[in-house]
Amino acid sequence: MQAVLLAAGEGTRIRPLSASLPKPMLPVADRPLVAHAADAAVDAGADELVVVVGYEAEEVRGYFGDEYRGVPVRYAVQSERAGTADAVRAARELLDGAFAVLNGDNLYDPDAVADLFASGPAVAAVRVEEPSNYGVLSAEEGVVTDIVEKPADPPTNLANAGAYVFPAAAREWLDVPESERGEHEITDVVARAIEEYDVGYAAMDRWLDVGRPWELLEANEWKLGELDRDVRGEVHDEADLRGPVVVEEGATIDAGVVIEGPALVRSGASVGPNAYVRGATLLGEEAHVGHSVEIKNSVVGAGTHVAHLSYVGDSVLGRDVNFGAGTNVANLRHDGEAVRHTVKGERVLTGRRKFGVVVGDDAKTAIDTSLNAGVTLSEGATTTPGEVVTRDK
Repeated sequence: MQAVLLAAGEGTRIRPLSASLPKPMLPVADRPLVAHAADAAVDAGADELVVVVGYEAEEVRGYFGDEYRGVPVRYAVQSERAGTADAVRAARELLDGAFAVLNGDNLYDPDAVADLFASGPAVAAVRVEEPSNYGVLSAEEGVVTDIVEKPADPPTNLANAGAYVFPAAAREWLDVPESERGEHEITDVVARAIEEYDVGYAAMDRWLDVGRPWELLEANEWKLGELDRDVRGEVHDEADLRGPVVVEEGATIDAGVVIEGPALVRSGASVGPNAYVRGATLLGEEAHVGHSVEIKNSVVGAGTHVAHLSYVGDSVLGRDVNFGAGTNVANLRHDGEAVRHTVKGERVLTGRRKFGVVVGDDAKTAIDTSLNAGVTLSEGATTTPGEVVTRDK
């Protein structure tokens, strides 16, 4: 079965992290976000991947190439990015027979994806506490009877998890009208399938839509939590690695360092003397953590430097960021309230009691900078020595 991976989204809700890197290529443990969907599809038996790309498509093509884990890969370009049905329509000429569709920015329960492939036509579903935020399925005796997009009065708590298996006939159903949001929705294609077929559903025990920065943090908590200890890099005899810690070949860990897993130190990264790294933390390729730095539950992008005597907690730092010495991140409001963060110009609750900062690629802080909980530093932003940042920059 062919599997279509949707990887053309602009990722506006996760900016500035997606300002120069497509959201599906953001790091989740040891691979890009979209690769986790690809792995689930390949493990479920996909015999070809069709990846729908948009802006900065070379990043995605460069990762997958023409073959991924022994499975051929082809590409389709979604130029207008006018919804999920439009994305699948971009791949229509490459499809032959029944096909699967997976959102490239979702994490899926792999076993449920295998069930989905085996029971098509079918929709992946997950039970949620707030179904009105999702497409909602109605079902009887394992057969889907209806799908409604973000209903005010949800009939069930069974949410659409963004993975499908369609019959071959669905190739001809992709020219759907625009929704109220001005997009061509794949749920309209699902509704057509419900009319003409018995459409089942595969229930997911775990699923995550990675749309906002704290969800990228949650994605890494999930996948780093699956690590087994594997130390291949250079580790000083006086370093202390505790639990599921992965140190890739080419990484270096200096004397006095304590790393508590789950944690992943990627190739070329270095952790300086007496630093403290605790899970769930990802240190990207060529990242550098300086003397007596503490990193807690964070994503540190490739090429990023966190200089000595700094603290980073519950944060996401993009690529080639430089934190000057003594930069400190607040990750907890002193009034105990949940942290808010700016998404598309609006301050929204993250739902997390602890959440630090989101920093775009190439941003730089001067020495002794203090960053308030929930602050964003845009791509290339800078601070001045001793600055206290309480608003986005």
